[in-house]
Amino acid sequence: MYILLGIIVLLILTIILIYNHLVKMDIRCKNAWSQIDNQLKRRHDLIPNLIEVTKGYAKHESETLEKVTAMRTGNTLSEIAENSELVSKNLKDLFMVAEGYPDLKANQLFLNLQIELTGTEDKIAFARQFYNDSVQQYNTAIQVFPNNIFANILKYKEREYFKVTDEEKKNVEVKLS
Repeated sequence: MYILLGIIVLLILTIILIYNHLVKMDIRCKNAWSQIDNQLKRRHDLIPNLIEVTKGYAKHESETLEKVTAMRTGNTLSEIAENSELVSKNLKDLFMVAEGYPDLKANQLFLNLQIELTGTEDKIAFARQFYNDSVQQYNTAIQVFPNNIFANILKYKEREYFKVTDEEKKNVEVKLS
């Protein structure tokens, strides 16, 4: 009788520990995604300021500025990943355009905004990496035995990694014409 009771208690404790582990991993993935979202929002807030400062110096480069402005939205993970990479590419183009304007490069407001955006881009890259690491740990946790049994019962599904297309991985070509 005591052996049976001990086995039942051990089984219940195991279920509780597995459940709590899966919940923690799920929450970590949600938090990691919100960090990406937070950094994208920060970049979204900084871009209009950079654009306004740059517009005064580079009126004829408005196409690049308009591209950057237009690409700051998305609803799904894939759309956000795609738009985020496109914004990064166009920001690189914008900074290259600034190289052709010595007065703009020397403008302290522009320099501060450029530093902020560069820092934000680094934070976005880190947040993406943290998210993918969290997803990897979560996906592993729901696939290993005996977690996979409980994950299936509790309907935990694999999460999608933050990824970019092959096109977005190509080198950026900057044309100053």
